[in-house]
Amino acid sequence: MADSAAAVKTADIRSAALANNGALHYRAMVSETAPACDWLAAATGLSKGRIKDAMTKGAVWHKRQGQKERRIRKATLQLLPGDRIELYYDPSVLALIPPPPRLIFEAKQYSVWYKPANLLTQGTRFGDHCSLIRCVEIFFKPHKEIRPVHRLDREAFGLVIVAHTGQGASALSELFRRGAIEKRYRAEVHGRMGSPQESITLSYPLDGKAATTIVTVTEYAPKKDSSTVDILLQTGRFHQIRRHLSREGHPIVGDPAYGVRGTKADSPLQLCAYSLRFTCPFTGAKQAFSL
Repeated sequence: MADSAAAVKTADIRSAALANNGALHYRAMVSETAPACDWLAAATGLSKGRIKDAMTKGAVWHKRQGQKERRIRKATLQLLPGDRIELYYDPSVLALIPPPPRLIFEAKQYSVWYKPANLLTQGTRFGDHCSLIRCVEIFFKPHKEIRPVHRLDREAFGLVIVAHTGQGASALSELFRRGAIEKRYRAEVHGRMGSPQESITLSYPLDGKAATTIVTVTEYAPKKDSSTVDILLQTGRFHQIRRHLSREGHPIVGDPAYGVRGTKADSPLQLCAYSLRFTCPFTGAKQAFSL
């Protein structure tokens, strides 16, 4: 990595990073055995301290022939010739401090958590330190395996189930697939959606698939011209609640993606996953969690 060609390449990478506010995406095939941190520092010109920070926060990916691609966090991991190494470095992402989640319930096969707003459920290629899954992993480390079985939008807040075994993930995923887990949400939407206790079924297809959202109006606030609604989700399409309510003409207050066009959201997304009810597939006990 010390020859002139490598030096020129490193200078190019630095220039690209400077032109992109310090962010860079580096991908390479490894040509010689070396510790991961040393290899990336030499290749990108970033300090070893920055590389280690990026690795700890899940921004480095490794692929070895015959194995699945995975995040790597160990700076001294030995790279071998033919390995592929990939770095997604964005200082603005790495500088984020995640809001802490809260454990609601713990069992052997799964646990239930309160996810605050602005915490991802799962990480991205640029890191996972601001994700619920990574926070739970650190909370239980090294005692429990962590497997996601459903997700909640980053801007939303509320209850999320995390599995801790393959059997737990399979059983809970099957419950979600069959609609055997009752998920209720509460939202504040723009406008008067209906009279109190009025129930409205929204069944617009999304992405070519059937989607059903049952909305019950609980309150209307004339001064704010907004309604509080209780939502029963019967299917789980991408951004289903937000898209259905927006299409109905009552977008959720604070929705940055499906809100009132031409206006900027002036409050956080007012969507809370406040209730989960299901029969435990392992004990047969009725489980009910509510905020």
